[in-house]
Amino acid sequence: MKKNFIVANWKLNGNIQTISNFLNHLRLKISLYLQNNTVVIAPSTIYLERVYNYIKDMNIFLGAQNVDINTQGAFTGETSILMLKDIGAKYVIVGHSERRFLHNENNELISKKFGLVKSLNLIPILCIGETETQKKKNKTKEILTNQLNVIFQDFGEKAFINSIIAYEPIWSIGTGISADPIYVQSIHKFIKDYINKYNSSDIEKIIVQYGGSVNSKNAKNFLEQPDIDGLLIGSASLMYEEFLKILKISNDILCK
Repeated sequence: MKKNFIVANWKLNGNIQTISNFLNHLRLKISLYLQNNTVVIAPSTIYLERVYNYIKDMNIFLGAQNVDINTQGAFTGETSILMLKDIGAKYVIVGHSERRFLHNENNELISKKFGLVKSLNLIPILCIGETETQKKKNKTKEILTNQLNVIFQDFGEKAFINSIIAYEPIWSIGTGISADPIYVQSIHKFIKDYINKYNSSDIEKIIVQYGGSVNSKNAKNFLEQPDIDGLLIGSASLMYEEFLKILKISNDILCK
């Protein structure tokens, strides 16, 4: 049975009180919506273990927002994949546009992180997407294939098995301007068809979710599309009422 992957990326938000309040409310209703959803919560690094202790018996998975390419040593301020696995993380976001632009992460560095996550049998969530300028110049597919090709070159035709791809048009993230669901569907199909050229035998296992100003008002329009396999949610995932609404929408669609 297909499940939608719903990932809450809390970014640099939250504190002990708000996290406790969110997860206590989530605990009351989350079981109603897990039949057709795989739910991942990715808090800031400092709260990873606290969140894990809340969710480990709730059938919700822990995600990290980033990882360093080094596993140990004199790398002040960084977090290694060994540490993330040690505290219970199962998913790791790599290549988010905010990392690409604010921290100058290029495709090659992101590929290293992707491979490191997989080497410990954790699941990378690879973010790819185009800027508004690139979209206006009709370079979206070129940008996306460049971002995918580095992974293929480094890890071969089966690179995206046990992985998630998150298509996040950069012009939509945090802007309140959500992409058109039909447009997103066409991009997701393009991504899957492109991967299919390399590895047609496992195409049904390829998961492509959407992220970019998603909320309870537009989630249904995205999740009804055949090639949108879930959502990577930013600000809407900080409010438990809004997050639960999205989970219910997703669950109801797949229950039809």
